[in-house]
Amino acid sequence: MSTSTAHAILIIRLSAIGDIVMASPLARALRARYPDAHIAWMVQPEAKALLEANPDLDEVIVWPRNEWKRLWRERRWRVLVRETREFVRRLRCRRFDLVIDAQGLMKSGIWAWLSGAKERIGLRSKEGSQRLMTRVIHKPADDKRIGSEYLHLAGELGLDTQNFEMQVALTPEDEAFAAERVRAEGLEHGYAVICPFTTRPQKHWVEERWPQLAARLHREFGLRAVMLGGPGDAPAAQRIMQGETGNIVNLTATTTLRQAAALIRGSSLLVGVDTGLTHMGIAFHVPTVVLFGSTCPYTDTRRDNAVVIYHQLDCSPCKRNPTCGGGYTCMTSISVDEVVATVQRLLHP
Repeated sequence: MSTSTAHAILIIRLSAIGDIVMASPLARALRARYPDAHIAWMVQPEAKALLEANPDLDEVIVWPRNEWKRLWRERRWRVLVRETREFVRRLRCRRFDLVIDAQGLMKSGIWAWLSGAKERIGLRSKEGSQRLMTRVIHKPADDKRIGSEYLHLAGELGLDTQNFEMQVALTPEDEAFAAERVRAEGLEHGYAVICPFTTRPQKHWVEERWPQLAARLHREFGLRAVMLGGPGDAPAAQRIMQGETGNIVNLTATTTLRQAAALIRGSSLLVGVDTGLTHMGIAFHVPTVVLFGSTCPYTDTRRDNAVVIYHQLDCSPCKRNPTCGGGYTCMTSISVDEVVATVQRLLHP
């Protein structure tokens, strides 16, 4: 394989946060195989913070997708064309030998092709991006391990997969922020993180159950709950807090992505839905309970202290096309009692 002489390597996984966390072992595996290579990762702006402190990356290339969409809406065609050409020119100047499309979508495949790299290896896509690759790797069928497609991809590339561990690199400033917040909220004796928010309503748990869960975590395990989320989650967080009686510290929309990760790293427990912050709990070896419904990317967390609760129905997983008319039975059937019992098994086996 010509990959044995790769001097400049580009990983493309543009989004989303959870998938980037699950794909993160690729950077370390590539660094181990190519210690002297220049390794870069292309990502969208909202997820760049996950990669900026990664010691196995030499560069993070940010595709300014949102800025280009704004120029498109404003019909500033000339500016858009000029910026696109300049971005492609800078990309090609890096002279990548190998591009790994770890996303397998048309948008990632196009950037692999535009990079000018002679060797382009990517996951098979339903969108046809495999036509832009020099080698296509099929995703594994029925592999329920977390990040199974990236583990398979690494194996096909001849990389070491024995220590294929997710990594979220933090800075000392991130850790100092988390330590200060823990002291300020009086959480030095331990706390649970709850992650109720994600991109689609069919992936959400019932809002009224989060305060009930927080109360029981405090009463039965001595853990107050720290609620994390982004700026767009603030309204939902306020609704959850309306039924709350002092068991939840609401830090939604008050942290950066890495600061939230630092709080997760220091926690004693994480309970969350299918969202990037939840997957970070597994990455940091924190006892984690994952609530799945309309999606089920994995049931095997590869951790003894991380468990998936998933009630598979005839319509499961519906992904982006729910057929329940907004009932979301797959998520509503997960009770507070079931979550607490799972926590009990994790914390006091």
